[in-house]
Amino acid sequence: MAIETVLVAVGAGDTDRLDRLAEETIDIAGPTGASVVIGHVFTKSEYNDALDNLDFDVTAEEVSADDVARRHATVREIVKKLDEADINYEIRGEIGDYADELVDLATEVDADRLLVGGRKRSPAGKAVFGSLAQEVMLEAPCPVTFVRADMK
Repeated sequence: MAIETVLVAVGAGDTDRLDRLAEETIDIAGPTGASVVIGHVFTKSEYNDALDNLDFDVTAEEVSADDVARRHATVREIVKKLDEADINYEIRGEIGDYADELVDLATEVDADRLLVGGRKRSPAGKAVFGSLAQEVMLEAPCPVTFVRADMK
């Protein structure tokens, strides 16, 4: 199975593992020549906050989630690393439930691999707080690579 499209999920909470996400993305997409889709999912509240924080003129026109994602700091940071590695990419923003939107986006772009960041949690922590990464791994239409900041 050839890898043609890699979806990398980037969120506001990924700042501590952004370098690892970028490295894994480059390690997979570089040798295969795959295109990368950088996906950033916002809740409605996060989207509205980002509109305010990023100084969008919402009176001029409707601002898409793609527009907001392009200007988000975590996306700009991973884009810089992909540009340095000469990796082709597109940026997609979505609004809704993180796991549902990532799974839908993976299906929509026909992803061959999905990279998702996460943190190490105890079994009790997973039971109490749930795990976005676990939900994505169980529902995704393609293999999922879980990337932790402390992985080397």
